[in-house]
Amino acid sequence: MLIFRSEEHLGAWVEKGNPRGETLTSSQQWDLARRWFRGRHLPDWERRTPAEAEEIFASVGLTSDFWSF
Repeated sequence: MLIFRSEEHLGAWVEKGNPRGETLTSSQQWDLARRWFRGRHLPDWERRTPAEAEEIFASVGLTSDFWSF
């Protein structure tokens, strides 16, 4: 994971010949982390199914093919 301070900073990275890849805003990152790790500390926590994971991704706006199983 690479963190860029702005779209311009990311653009400079891409102009150097690096791939753009997938991007998330900081609020998407926070929302994803909150949803992804919710309840993980509980003893009865179970791994999410691929469908549940895709539902979490979609809930924070991550809907490209990259986020599909």
